[in-house]
Amino acid sequence: MTQLPQRSEHIAARPMWICRACERPWPCEDAKADLLHEFRNFPSVLAIYMSAQMHVAMEDLTARYGSPPAGLFERFMSWLRPTLRNDEDGT
Repeated sequence: MTQLPQRSEHIAARPMWICRACERPWPCEDAKADLLHEFRNFPSVLAIYMSAQMHVAMEDLTARYGSPPAGLFERFMSWLRPTLRNDEDGT
């Protein structure tokens, strides 16, 4: 019997974009670790996914607060760089 991967509880609660499990800004550290593991063989797909999530978050947060919070790129995208760099190095 094939076993399905366990789904993370660290998912975004919209429209505030906080983690449903730990109530930190999403993606929280646990969500990042889960996403890195889930997309470990497809880092470019993870980058596309997180870019789309950042776009939706920007729309939600702009509608709610008038302007997106500072640091959205760092929050959603900058942590992906080591993974992409390691993939390029073959490590």
